[in-house]
Amino acid sequence: MEQTPIIIEQSLSAPVEKVWAALTDKDQMKLWYFDLAEFRPEVGFRFEFTGGTVENRYLHLCEVTEVEENSKLTYSWRYDGYEGISYVTFDLFPEGASTTLKLTHSGLETFPQDNPDFAKANFVEGWNHIIGISLPEYLEKD
Repeated sequence: MEQTPIIIEQSLSAPVEKVWAALTDKDQMKLWYFDLAEFRPEVGFRFEFTGGTVENRYLHLCEVTEVEENSKLTYSWRYDGYEGISYVTFDLFPEGASTTLKLTHSGLETFPQDNPDFAKANFVEGWNHIIGISLPEYLEKD
């Protein structure tokens, strides 16, 4: 049973190059997203990070699958010790001094449906916060 992916669009008051840097530079990412030991926007690059709830921490295992500089970034997103794989895509649309970001997270239905931490509503809430609040605040703080 395939679910409709999560799609969130956000207008950002920053040029596309600045948004791309926020999405792909590990030193910037840790200020609004997750603290990654390493990240490179290169197809095949693997990275991991820990996240989740206070009660349950999950090791996220990810691999970059698509890169179009200043335009598109996709990576797989799965959890160590759990079945399932999903994909997160950031599409960027420059509009002069601002950028529209479209986030798509697909494949959530492949995660164990008996684990409430993997409920679609939790991903919607998390992405709305990350894309709707954390990223804009980070980009506009300069």
